[in-house]
Amino acid sequence: MHNISDAELYVNCMQALRNAHRDIEWFNQYGYGVERLKAFKSMCDQFHGLPDDDEMVGDQMICTEKKNLAADKLRTAIRSLMTRVAMKYHDKTGRYRKFGTAKLGDMSDPQLLFCGRRVARVTRAQIDFLAEVGINETIIQRVLNACTEFETALNIQQDKLHDRDIAVERRVDQGNKIYQEMVVLCDIGKDVWAERDRVKYDQYCLYDSNADQKRARKAKLVAQGPT
Repeated sequence: MHNISDAELYVNCMQALRNAHRDIEWFNQYGYGVERLKAFKSMCDQFHGLPDDDEMVGDQMICTEKKNLAADKLRTAIRSLMTRVAMKYHDKTGRYRKFGTAKLGDMSDPQLLFCGRRVARVTRAQIDFLAEVGINETIIQRVLNACTEFETALNIQQDKLHDRDIAVERRVDQGNKIYQEMVVLCDIGKDVWAERDRVKYDQYCLYDSNADQKRARKAKLVAQGPT
């Protein structure tokens, strides 16, 4: 509902509140008293206390870094196991391809997780044949543990993505509320000083103090037509 930053919105609201407290005798005549100013101030404080997008993005980046580290750990565990499998089966055979590890480095997160669990499952099904190359339950469990760690990190990252979306919605909603209240306050202030004090009138104008002059100038140019 506004085209200024959150920081500018908060500062403008605080200035509008200071002006209204100064002019409280006039505002009382409009039924806009001290209690409503206190409620407005409380709304502004709540808005100021909300985490901004930089904070949410920072948290998201930290979780993404942890997820990427867990993904690398899983790939390492899979490659270690597949090195032993390749000693038993040629990488062009069906038995090797059954593990589904082709293009391991290019897999998406879901594909990588699915691959890790498939590798563990297929390995267990062939463990009698693979024991001679040193594959045992410990090696299989290392892959499964890496899968669990990666899945947890992935879920946390996704939660942070959703947390950011929710935080943006909350901040927008709260920002709209205080903007609407500031508009009401400023409309009263302009009405109070319109015929009394141009300087104080301008203090209640949003964005540009000379907005009225700009509109008048634009209307005049339109009326004159093309030159």
